[in-house]
Amino acid sequence: MIKEDYNIPVELSQLISSEQAYQYHIIPIHKDGNHITFKSEDTSESLQQELHIVLGKSVSLIYEAPEIIKQYLASNFRTTKRTQTTSFSYSSDFLEQLLSTAKAIGSSDIHFETYENNCRVRFRLDGKLKTYFIISKEEYPVIINKLKIKAGLDISEKRLPQDGRITIKTANDEFDIRVSSLPTLHGEKIVLRILSKDADHIELNDLGFSTEELNTYKETIKKPNGIVLISGPTGSGKTTTLYATLKLLNDEQANILTIEDPIEYTLEGVNQVQLKENIGLDFTSTLRTFLRQDPDVIMVGEIRDAKTANMAIRAALTGHLVLSTIHTNSAWATITRLVDMDIAPFLIASTLNVSVAQRLVRKLCEDCKEEQPILKTDVPSSFHIPEDLTTQFVSVGCSHCYYTGYAGRKAIYEIIPITKALVSHIKNNNLEIDNYIEEHDIATLKHNAINLIKTGITSVEEVYALLI
Repeated sequence: MIKEDYNIPVELSQLISSEQAYQYHIIPIHKDGNHITFKSEDTSESLQQELHIVLGKSVSLIYEAPEIIKQYLASNFRTTKRTQTTSFSYSSDFLEQLLSTAKAIGSSDIHFETYENNCRVRFRLDGKLKTYFIISKEEYPVIINKLKIKAGLDISEKRLPQDGRITIKTANDEFDIRVSSLPTLHGEKIVLRILSKDADHIELNDLGFSTEELNTYKETIKKPNGIVLISGPTGSGKTTTLYATLKLLNDEQANILTIEDPIEYTLEGVNQVQLKENIGLDFTSTLRTFLRQDPDVIMVGEIRDAKTANMAIRAALTGHLVLSTIHTNSAWATITRLVDMDIAPFLIASTLNVSVAQRLVRKLCEDCKEEQPILKTDVPSSFHIPEDLTTQFVSVGCSHCYYTGYAGRKAIYEIIPITKALVSHIKNNNLEIDNYIEEHDIATLKHNAINLIKTGITSVEEVYALLI
């Protein structure tokens, strides 16, 4: 089924704010000099005159059916919590408006990019990037410099990457933004990562674990010592799972220390340290200091190299529970990665409590998804379609999901607790455990992805890479 395309060019959508679009139910479709043509369900002269005053430009109105206008609005002007406004009282400044709008609509990252003839701003929503603004080449350096000043970066340094941080305070919210600048061919690219200040809303029970997976995971983190490793690509929710774990472990009797880059949430009762490699405050040196701070639980933001891995193992061997993340494709691939770092297999076997892999999967919109027969051409050629998988739900798009076909995301997990049998596998450097996984009914990422298709929570298209 071909979806109707209700998208309009960004150059047109940014001529008006979301608030104006929803207030007047207008869609810009053409601009010629100082004249703008809109689609509208109201073509009265009074509306035309009001828009002329509000926008300071001459206006033409072309009739369009109300239902079509709603579809255009949902596709091009995302609103905050359906309040049909993206304005904020604390400032009318473009940059601050943009940052707060991105936070309000659930964007995780903002990309400022410059090219030969123009510049753009993209928001990442539910894991996908979408262009929201086109900026002129003349305006772009002004915005970039303002960002760099707010983040405490050197505006005269345009040849080297820089990192900084901004705290934004509004009447209703406070959040941090991590700023990363990168010199490119046509100027500096800046990426902003929006960080929540509060982890109170994060609960292990709400992340996507099945009942059996949750019980298994909770058993492994109750051990007083050892290592808990969570793997997955960037943006797969690893840090959120770690914080939910810390929240569960956080009580008055525990001394919890973390070293992070960046600190994405704040947790009352947890001692959090921000990584600062430029002054020597790296994972390895901080871990060494942590061991002299009488910790019960240590969280390391990421195991990036052999030095950090060795320090984490040393901490686990001396009676501490260590939580961390690592970049691998599956839970068992974490073992292979540690071996590749020249970590002795017997050390891995004696310290690793559990290896977890996770992904974030977009959920189909419940208001518009449609059921269709599943065809061999829909899935990877190597994938054998199970007999009980004859149909799938596919994305369609409606006003509730902004015509994306998806609404929200869900984490799926692959959890391998390190049992005595696996300890023997690891010590003998026997890294083939397909039979073990099958015998013990361990739900892999692929297995959980298939279940989401069967239950209509997501589409084959969304989890295609996990089916290969």
